[in-house]
Amino acid sequence: MSKKIKVVLLGDSIRMNYGELTAKKLGDGCSVWQPEDNCRFIKYTQRGVFYDWREFICGSDIVHFNCGLWDTCDLAGDGPFSAIDEYTAQLVRTAKELQRISKKVIFATTTPVRPGQEHNNNERIMAYNKSAVSAMEDIGVQINDLWTPVYADLEGCIRADDLIHLTDKGIDICSDLAADIITRTAATL
Repeated sequence: MSKKIKVVLLGDSIRMNYGELTAKKLGDGCSVWQPEDNCRFIKYTQRGVFYDWREFICGSDIVHFNCGLWDTCDLAGDGPFSAIDEYTAQLVRTAKELQRISKKVIFATTTPVRPGQEHNNNERIMAYNKSAVSAMEDIGVQINDLWTPVYADLEGCIRADDLIHLTDKGIDICSDLAADIITRTAATL
């Protein structure tokens, strides 16, 4: 009997949208752990990696993670929650720790929002994604591009009521992408 691949999924409410279906699509060959908690912004996720969720992450075969919508969020009209340089530096710090305590790390890009979303905008999200992808590639982290296919069909993939969370179609697309890259990565272990 072959050993199950230990997979960890980390991320905000978007991961919470697609995480359960991703686990189902991965099937019996994978043991999937994901926090019940919304991982929110990068420093919250970082605390989880270094402390709160560490026992569940250590020794993982694959960690698939994302932070971004909370970081790019401008709640008070005075700029995003995390400045882009801070966001990128803390992503690198978190990814390096994940590389140290697990075998493979995958970073998922932040999904877009529909026009009119009160606290986020796609120009800012694109800039943060560009910075994150460059930094992650520099340290050997794989990239799962969730942005592009969701952006290609915003009305079909992003809910009309809140302009930010995934529809059933968006959940299906993102879970397919996550399950696919995790499966391909598992084949290299």
